[in-house]
Amino acid sequence: MTLIAGALPEASPLGTAPSQVPLDDERLPLRARLRRLARPQIVLGASVVLVWLLVIAFAGLLAPHDPFAASGGRLLPPSADHLFGTDSLGRDVFSRVLHGARLSLPVAAVAIVLAVLVGSLVGAVAGFFGGWVDAVLMRLADITMAFPSILLAMAVAAALGPGLTNAFLAITAVWWPIYARLVRGQILSIKEREHVLAARAIGMRRTAILRKHVLPHALTPVSVNATMDLGQIVILVASLSFLGLGALPPSPEWGAMITDGAANFYQWWIAAGPGIAMVSVVLAVNFLGDGLRDVFDVKNRGR
Repeated sequence: MTLIAGALPEASPLGTAPSQVPLDDERLPLRARLRRLARPQIVLGASVVLVWLLVIAFAGLLAPHDPFAASGGRLLPPSADHLFGTDSLGRDVFSRVLHGARLSLPVAAVAIVLAVLVGSLVGAVAGFFGGWVDAVLMRLADITMAFPSILLAMAVAAALGPGLTNAFLAITAVWWPIYARLVRGQILSIKEREHVLAARAIGMRRTAILRKHVLPHALTPVSVNATMDLGQIVILVASLSFLGLGALPPSPEWGAMITDGAANFYQWWIAAGPGIAMVSVVLAVNFLGDGLRDVFDVKNRGR
């Protein structure tokens, strides 16, 4: 009887403790998945991001004045007619902040998308094929990451010339190694899993294995990290414009507006408007990315 009782836990399918059953998102109902995403920081961050998306779409309707034309006296303080005052040319700062979202945020989004695509491709190839390919690509990433991001972006933007197009190309050239290293680390752990080894055993091509069985499992941490990096890219785009390497006058880009505010230091409202806008975007995407990381992190699944 003792031997039989001791064998029961191994033979019975009910021997697995409930705490040892893996959590599978695909088996959860839709309501449970949505409940997992209904965290205060995710809701707050997503709400602010949604507001800015609406501003980008309807800036022409929301702006009370023409962002390029003088609508009042020069350097007027905030008032009912000019919520953020006017700048040195008499233009409404609030209207320029709203229209500036159409420049700063899309440029930052395009830059992060390009950085993710380039970095993910390089990291996937380096991690999956290994050998001299891995060594060459990772040494290139190390050389790029050896320089401070703002200095390297300034050098690339200066070489290409001022303008928003060259600004996001410069940011892409600076930011791709982050995702190359992230994806490479994911690939190194995923390519030794059973389903990848099984695909190799049946003779599937290596590129097909990488595309179908490896990369899809590495996209979650990349997407979460990209969400959190978006705020830093917004600041970097504004920094290049502040230094004269981004948007050119009279574009209502947030960094260029802060440059105008620095030239008129005692008229604090000129820089306060775009500064508040940037802070709200950075905090929102950080809240959103931090919440998504907590949701998708395997270490937090059991909490």
